[in-house]
Amino acid sequence: SRAGLQIDQAERALQALAADTGGFLEVSGEGEVLYVFPEDYRAKLAGKSFRMRVEPLVDKAKEAGAYLARVSFGTALVASIVLVYATIIAILSSSSSDEDNRGRRRRSYGSTMFLPTDLFWYLDAGSSRRRRVEKDKGMSFIESVFSFVFGNGDPNDGLEERRWKMIGQYISSNGGVVTAEELAPYLDVPAPAEQTNSKDDESFILPVLLRFQGHPLVDDQGNILYRFPSLQRTASSKGGGSREYVGTRWSTMSSGIEKFMEEKPWEFSKANALERAMVAGLGGLNLFGVIILGNLLKQMTMTPGGLISFAAQLFPLLQIYAGSFFAIPLFRWLLLRKTNNDIARRNKAREERAQELLSPEPSLRRKLLSARDMAQRKVITPGEIVYTTEKDLLDQEYEVREWERRFKKLESD
Repeated sequence: SRAGLQIDQAERALQALAADTGGFLEVSGEGEVLYVFPEDYRAKLAGKSFRMRVEPLVDKAKEAGAYLARVSFGTALVASIVLVYATIIAILSSSSSDEDNRGRRRRSYGSTMFLPTDLFWYLDAGSSRRRRVEKDKGMSFIESVFSFVFGNGDPNDGLEERRWKMIGQYISSNGGVVTAEELAPYLDVPAPAEQTNSKDDESFILPVLLRFQGHPLVDDQGNILYRFPSLQRTASSKGGGSREYVGTRWSTMSSGIEKFMEEKPWEFSKANALERAMVAGLGGLNLFGVIILGNLLKQMTMTPGGLISFAAQLFPLLQIYAGSFFAIPLFRWLLLRKTNNDIARRNKAREERAQELLSPEPSLRRKLLSARDMAQRKVITPGEIVYTTEKDLLDQEYEVREWERRFKKLESD
């Protein structure tokens, strides 16, 4: 009342604050729903506000950085190989004019120098025909290099949109009144066995209330149910809301709705085996050349110039690039193991929550039946339609005027 807000506006604000600050719901002895906030809710809200302002800028920077990284990292591999082996050849060519020393150098490094080169041309010639055949199916060279080193991004891109779509379909199919247990299979909640806090903690439902403009209500038994009036309107008289459809029978009837949300595991790389082998071979070729070049630079007694001087100045960067070419995929592989384990754990928790609905325990069954009893569906009949794109606007205006004329005539009679 002090802020001049309407009741529904205040309720939306409370739901938003609770969702952003880790609040939760409680029910008083009189059956009233209370919103409870942590003591540091102001600090949490300030941090959330700052992240919301910064996130758009960070997302744009990520897109630009990802594009530059894809192009530069693959191009740098070829440039590094060319520079390293050109410098090796230049050092060997400009070494001591002594014939014996040159002979010893050729015996020491000659076979090594030509073996990587031969390997490079072998990879290119041996796989060129297969790459032409698979060009339409596979990746380009730059894409395969980036995929090998950095992967192909999040396989669950668009997960939130899919999550909200499934939740909306489920709520609508149940007449707009559901329990928290019914929405748990679509949210990130712990498995029943891992839930250490109170079993009545249903704070995970707050984002759903906020998005679909729902509100909590309490039944005669003291259970918290959630009603979504905007999802109770439908143009079809078909639908759920029947109390007998609880448990296995309801699962069979709602076969068109996914029972729980499943995340996809991350892939190390979408490049095929041939592309990965080619990229790894070129990376190994570059790393081997950097090692040889480092030994040659240490053994040089003359002052380098030209190409050799340029390569010597860039040598620390060449070392970093050659090492990171394999260090990054190794670290990413270890990280993906943990990430996929977490995904598997969340999927299993959602699946277990969905299994609870197939054979609900007596208390949960009573709660589900109460939700079905309170479910209502507002069917919009053709008589309530005031505008449709099926007919011309002028025809619809005429029909409205005709309806008003008849209504006024009935009033005067």
